[in-house]
Amino acid sequence: MEVSPLLACDPRKRRLYGADTYYQESFEQLDALTSDLTGFAHRHAALLLKPDAVVARRLLPAVNWLADNGFRIVAAETTRLTRTMIRSLWFYQWNLATPERRRLARLFLHSTDSLVLLVRCENDTDVPASVLLTELKGPTDPDARTPGQLRHLLGRYSYLLNLVHTPDEPADVLRELAVHFDDERREEMFRSALAGEDRTARAVDLAELLHSRSAPRSLDFGPALERVRSAVAAHAGPRPDASPRELLETAWRDGVALDPWDTVVVGSKVLPMRQPGRAPVLDGADAGTWRAHLAGLRTTTR
Repeated sequence: MEVSPLLACDPRKRRLYGADTYYQESFEQLDALTSDLTGFAHRHAALLLKPDAVVARRLLPAVNWLADNGFRIVAAETTRLTRTMIRSLWFYQWNLATPERRRLARLFLHSTDSLVLLVRCENDTDVPASVLLTELKGPTDPDARTPGQLRHLLGRYSYLLNLVHTPDEPADVLRELAVHFDDERREEMFRSALAGEDRTARAVDLAELLHSRSAPRSLDFGPALERVRSAVAAHAGPRPDASPRELLETAWRDGVALDPWDTVVVGSKVLPMRQPGRAPVLDGADAGTWRAHLAGLRTTTR
């Protein structure tokens, strides 16, 4: 399958996605529903609100932020981030993850259902909606986020606890919807989006349902560290000079039972998250890259 340059900038990405089962399934299904697949893919983006957003009670602020920034929710569904799904979603980037990051992700990503919102950009934009939303979402690094960005609003906890994820480009939106949902649920979402329905009320209902199924949790580092320190001290005796990393390593080595969320909050701050010297197999393209890419396409088609 040939992936259009209007759906992804990188020629290598287009080749790999052309052979990617998830992308193929979503593309073929949407192509049967509309004669303007490329236009649909450019106008729509997706937002995944992960379990850390659920327990931190940040789902409704995210819904409100979307409306304030010109995005209308046209479909909403819940999903469960299983081990297999995590590797499928980030298949082309997970090679960067350290063993510690994979261990921490396993503790929280499948702890509760997540929320997927398919959104339509209501404002004129010179880049695809997915590219714009990814830019407005803010970076993974909490120290690099700025006021107005979604991740800045929801909480600057750590590199791993970033609460939300967005597909980078139009091709990623199609692919990731197929990772999350089977044919039936995905078709319902596509039809809702094609009809231009406003599903904000459904998103709010699902948010409240997810909140009702999980206990609220603080993701603040200080209190979590003190609870980890107390648990290790109860097992091995007090170690007031031990670093947070040493506490976690002691607990893991000795089989000390730690609260999973406390482990993730502390570990995501003090353990390495990226393998040094590695680059992702594929990466997204930012708004500047997309503007140059589209300008180049217009030039070649004149």
